[in-house]
Amino acid sequence: MRKRKRLSAIQKAQIVLDAIREDKSVAQIAAENSVHPNQIHKWKKQALEDFAQLFEDDRKGERAREAEHEKQVNELYAEIGRLSAQLSWLNTCPGGRCQGKKSGFKFE
Repeated sequence: MRKRKRLSAIQKAQIVLDAIREDKSVAQIAAENSVHPNQIHKWKKQALEDFAQLFEDDRKGERAREAEHEKQVNELYAEIGRLSAQLSWLNTCPGGRCQGKKSGFKFE
């Protein structure tokens, strides 16, 4: 029994590019690469269907990264606001316990 030939992704891509260029017939490409012509047609169809997706996914990923960045920035500004309020509170005499005097300790 003959062992099945395994092709790398790069080899498959090169075969599909040859088929898309149409410099040679699919039968010639199949004979040169020891691949069945139906397999080449299948790879070519899959490549042409998924070709537009290469560009769509890139934009979706970019939008997702931008949204994540915006979310992170908003969270950081909220944290800055909370910390500023805490610092202001700590720099005053809470509850009038200092009787109008500031403690000698100041947070910055």
